[in-house]
Amino acid sequence: MTSLKSAIDVHMHSSDPSWSLPAGVATPILNAAWLRQLCLRAGADDVGFVELERASLAAERPHVEQAFPRTRALVSLVVRMNRDNVRSPARSVANNEFHQQTDETDAVARRIVAALERFGIRALNPPAGFPMEADRWMTGRMWVVSHKPVAVAAGLGRIGIHRNVIHPQFGNFILLGTILLAAEVDEYSRELDFNPCLTCKLCVAACPVGAIGADGHFDFSACYTHNYREFMSGFTSWVEQVVEADDARDYRERVSDHETVSMWQSLAFKPNYKAAYCVSVCPAGEDVIGPFLNDRKQHIERVLRPLQKKSETVYVLPDSPAEAHVAKRFPDKRTQRVSNGLVPPPEPG
Repeated sequence: MTSLKSAIDVHMHSSDPSWSLPAGVATPILNAAWLRQLCLRAGADDVGFVELERASLAAERPHVEQAFPRTRALVSLVVRMNRDNVRSPARSVANNEFHQQTDETDAVARRIVAALERFGIRALNPPAGFPMEADRWMTGRMWVVSHKPVAVAAGLGRIGIHRNVIHPQFGNFILLGTILLAAEVDEYSRELDFNPCLTCKLCVAACPVGAIGADGHFDFSACYTHNYREFMSGFTSWVEQVVEADDARDYRERVSDHETVSMWQSLAFKPNYKAAYCVSVCPAGEDVIGPFLNDRKQHIERVLRPLQKKSETVYVLPDSPAEAHVAKRFPDKRTQRVSNGLVPPPEPG
């Protein structure tokens, strides 16, 4: 990373910034080609630019302006993940890839903002994922910017039926970042005119809780309850088990030893995702699709089947469709009934 930073520093101090400030105009106008090269040199694998006034981002605009009122444009960043790490049935491997690349995405965005600041161009980079605005828990959205709609508007991909952004080249093995820019860009990106999603339904087959329907329906509650078991709401549920337990023996009857260890690991390191199987099996994207097209059966046996056959606990709400789905489709998995910790927001006043 030192050599990369040095390369960026040399570029920033030796290159024409290619931006102008017309008479009477308070907002700089950046050259898109120059800005793209700056972002790529900082470590982004792809980048796109969107004007704040883009109609498709109307719902984001108030949140963006609250976070950084000077915003005139948004920079959307893509950072690739290592596919085989994400596909591993070992959650430690897959989770580490997500966490490492999330940190890298934040670092890339920060390097870009730092470089822009040297030119007197103001910008802000909200986190790619966590941390979020915890004081907004259950009273509003915790995240500053929704990275997915920005990426779609910037032409960096389309949403597949699994609700992940699929990049036309890298597939869904990507993480997203956004920079709020107090400048305009002389050429903005346009949305893709096609969707890389193959509608192959492998994500439907892989999802342990049946959250992705073949008809495109998405069960948010099922996904949230299992995959984010050790994030905010699952942590709340676990704390309630601790508080309600009469003693150590009662606690162990409520919470298994492996769950305690897993929660400790999430608290000591970073939260464990319980599944990202929809990402793992997706064959879309120019760099990804080859093996799937050459031998679909082998792709299913090597990528999909190990996830389907993995012996693991799946967290479900009692009597939910997810509970029935596991019983019907996955004999090697066992369900555990939990609360997902979600509670209705307090009544006003």
